[in-house]
Amino acid sequence: MSRVGKMPITVPQGVDVQISAEQITVKGANGTLVRTASSLVNIKKDGAVISLEPANESVAANAMSGTMRALINNMVNGVSKGFEKKLTLVGVGFRAQAAGAKLNLQIGFSHPVVKDMPAGVTVACATPTEILIKGADRQAVGQVAAEVRAIRPPEPYKGKGIRYADERVVIKETKKK
Repeated sequence: MSRVGKMPITVPQGVDVQISAEQITVKGANGTLVRTASSLVNIKKDGAVISLEPANESVAANAMSGTMRALINNMVNGVSKGFEKKLTLVGVGFRAQAAGAKLNLQIGFSHPVVKDMPAGVTVACATPTEILIKGADRQAVGQVAAEVRAIRPPEPYKGKGIRYADERVVIKETKKK
């Protein structure tokens, strides 16, 4: 059996988990998340502990038990603590500004770039060169952060662009005559 799938999930106080045959619903302080349940995995809830096991002995069921355990654990952590990604703008004159559910970027193009945030994802700018993306859904937060970074990824010669706060950009040496 999958090593990840064997570990039980402890549900913290204030989080409500509803498990039915076709979907899993997790409610908490940061919102509600819903995911369809896999037929290859049996999910049991005993009080504040959720355990998963493969429905049969197939390799796919074994792999899916670990995947579903990780997804459910991310849902529980998302509605209780939330997830966040931090981006940094590197470049002269590069600025970001959060306006409600929109992110306004001035990153060296001839026009400002406006990125709309999907439902459940919020954006904040502590300084004009820092972007903080928060939400309960880990996948949505990561996807929005990747889309913002893709607008102007860091270039390898000066390192200008949008990068993750913990990202290290390797700078290339310029061509010599």
